[in-house]
Amino acid sequence: MIKKGEWVLIHRNVLEPSQRAPQVPDDTKKVPLELWVKGYLQEDANIGDEVTVMTRTKRTERGTLLESNPYYKHDYGKFVPELLKISKQVREVLFGGADNE
Repeated sequence: MIKKGEWVLIHRNVLEPSQRAPQVPDDTKKVPLELWVKGYLQEDANIGDEVTVMTRTKRTERGTLLESNPYYKHDYGKFVPELLKISKQVREVLFGGADNE
């Protein structure tokens, strides 16, 4: 159970494919227009429940509760040693080497 007032992520389909504007690209017309939004839960709920949230800008949104305390899960990949060499080369070309940092 996630308690009222928790910071959560919700999802809903804003438009179904049949409701999409005729001028959008064909591949876009095939999928719904989706909304993911974070906000403060307005009632106790469980993952998967339809809920209401209040966003930080005081907007009220409804959707399916996906998670509590959401965070960014992306990264920039694994370390690439060549980037250290490139960084050094760029500094030498632009600034005359390490002595001019």
